[in-house]
Amino acid sequence: MKLILTADVPNLGAPGDIVEVKDGYGRNYLLPRSLAITATRGAEKQVASIKRSQQARQIRDLGHAKEVATQLGDLKVVVKAKAAGDTGRLFGSVTTADVVDAVRAAGGPPLDKRAVEVPAIKNTGSHPVTVRLHPDVTAEVTVDVVAQ
Repeated sequence: MKLILTADVPNLGAPGDIVEVKDGYGRNYLLPRSLAITATRGAEKQVASIKRSQQARQIRDLGHAKEVATQLGDLKVVVKAKAAGDTGRLFGSVTTADVVDAVRAAGGPPLDKRAVEVPAIKNTGSHPVTVRLHPDVTAEVTVDVVAQ
């Protein structure tokens, strides 16, 4: 089955890539989750627009990724959680969108929330968060979670 990816799929490809996959994988996983569309002539024309939007968000090259990683390493990122109990346990959890907004508020570069890997943060305090900037570059950001 020939498909055009609309999102980043690990071990398969990036948005805009035309891939050949087994029928069951395409029908049962990629298409229902809107990770891909069937490759038709009209859909192949959309590949150019998908690639343009991807390039606007993407880190330019390895050198730029290392530069962004050093910027992230110098930041003091604070996420204000909505509510927490007496022991510091949050009523909910910290999401990737919360971390991206906190990085931007701290003066950091704009990040794609799909590149941020947040472990299950359910308590106040300092927590490490990993940001995939480039296939060869990952940055570690320490996020301080405080109750409002």
